Amino acid sequence: MRLEGWKAVCTALLAIFMLVAAGPIRGEAVSDLADGRTGAIRFPSLTPSGPDQLLAGGAPEAVISGTLLLPDDADSTAAGRIPAMVISHGSGGIMPDREPAWAERLRQLGVATFMLDSFGPRGITATGTDQSRLPLAASIADALQALRLLATHPRIDPDRIGIIGFSKGGQVALYTALEPFRRAVMAGRNTRFALHIALYSSCSIPYMGEPVSTAPILMLLGGADDYTPSVHCGRYVDWLRARGGDVRLEVLEGAHHGFDLQTPPRFLRRVQSARGCGMDILLEPVEARLWADGRTLQGDEIGAYLRGCMERGGTVGGNPEALARAIEEVEGAVKGLIGAGRR
Repeated sequence: MRLEGWKAVCTALLAIFMLVAAGPIRGEAVSDLADGRTGAIRFPSLTPSGPDQLLAGGAPEAVISGTLLLPDDADSTAAGRIPAMVISHGSGGIMPDREPAWAERLRQLGVATFMLDSFGPRGITATGTDQSRLPLAASIADALQALRLLATHPRIDPDRIGIIGFSKGGQVALYTALEPFRRAVMAGRNTRFALHIALYSSCSIPYMGEPVSTAPILMLLGGADDYTPSVHCGRYVDWLRARGGDVRLEVLEGAHHGFDLQTPPRFLRRVQSARGCGMDILLEPVEARLWADGRTLQGDEIGAYLRGCMERGGTVGGNPEALARAIEEVEGAVKGLIGAGRR
């Protein structure tokens, strides 16, 4: 499909998802999809205060939602199962020209899509100006709970479920490749994401936990991104690869944050950026370590450091050439997922 056709596609998809956004999704939360249902689905998750509580257990329970759609040509009576992709949104929530558009592209490839909404069910609109409104650990829990749920669907191959995310959701796509998080949420189950795709994710305060999944990881970053600079991600890629990670990193020159959006780039004054930070969050045990001198921070020291390194402002907007390249890269990665278990 040509890029100019996506505006019409997004308009149609927005009409569908506005039905969900118009109010709370009704119905009982479900822990499995054995009945083969699709559409808007409520399911249980967690809202941990941070990675330590997610790993240790005891995080408050939550009910969130997602929209599951199968490809148009998926015959529910056909033999065999199809691959699926979990879609994790960014700090702005589900955007009509991003998550629904990528969902449609993926379904055109024959892949089921499960578009998460980590914000709406928790009464949150966005976290771009204040990331503390929902800890990243909660979005990680949501994605892994979605994986667990999709694996029970009779039309979905549990061995061919991937994840794609944008900005904050891109971090989720990366960190779900870390075994400590997967193990904490999956409760003894062996199900893992078979593909991780991260678009313009931040790598300034990365989580580091071993072992690292051997599933393919694709990172697509903007070369002109002043919100989540690509330069910080090279270091994280090196760390992942040193631990067996199968990582492909592509920097799209001239592209800003949100290069897959339809709106032109503009500077947003109030968005919160970690571009001035440089701190690793190690897991098991959880501790913070500065890049500059290797010093370990604890308790109030972490908050003081973050208050000092966090900055305001960033350029966000689309780039047609970068979008075309991103579509090509994502299609290539997803076709590998499709072919890996074709039956």
